[in-house]
Amino acid sequence: MRSERIRLLVEIGLTVALCFALRWIGVRLPWNIAGGSVSLEMLPILVLAIRRGVGPAMIAGAMWGVVDFLYEPYFVAPIQLLLDYPLAFAMLGLAGFGSKGWKRLVAADRMGAAEAYAVPWMVLGAAGRFASHFLSGIVFFASNAPKGQPVWIYSAFYNLSYIVPSLIMCIVAALLLLPVLERAVPVASQPAGSIPS
Repeated sequence: MRSERIRLLVEIGLTVALCFALRWIGVRLPWNIAGGSVSLEMLPILVLAIRRGVGPAMIAGAMWGVVDFLYEPYFVAPIQLLLDYPLAFAMLGLAGFGSKGWKRLVAADRMGAAEAYAVPWMVLGAAGRFASHFLSGIVFFASNAPKGQPVWIYSAFYNLSYIVPSLIMCIVAALLLLPVLERAVPVASQPAGSIPS
């Protein structure tokens, strides 16, 4: 349906705009010189993923990554740009693999179970983002590691130091937001994972 396609495209646009707004409500950790802050910027993409599936969330994530780069670029190499911006945020869309199960639970009026079900999928999305940043850190930021510290430990610590607290905040916020959104704008009866034609 055309109206459903338009609605989904509007949701993707709003997701990107909300990511931009939430990016500024956060704390940059002192050792995160190349970027990364504890914030709720992942929240809109994770919520879109749970409600709409992998495809729309990955599109929104990649778009947000491009906007994030354009606003505050940190460029070392073309592959680093891809890993740290569009790919990293697109990976949050992996949470959308839980969308069908979430919708089934919501349709069965089991919102509490649906919320619990959504948590590991949001963790999967954040793990995808971490993997992209982690690889970028190993390949492109090895020189930032303290002398004698293996670069993989440096990259893991650097990226986990802001992704984990951000994820915890996003999960708490999502668990408060998802039931409200479902009551206001239900999507439990709609198919997940694709943009309707």
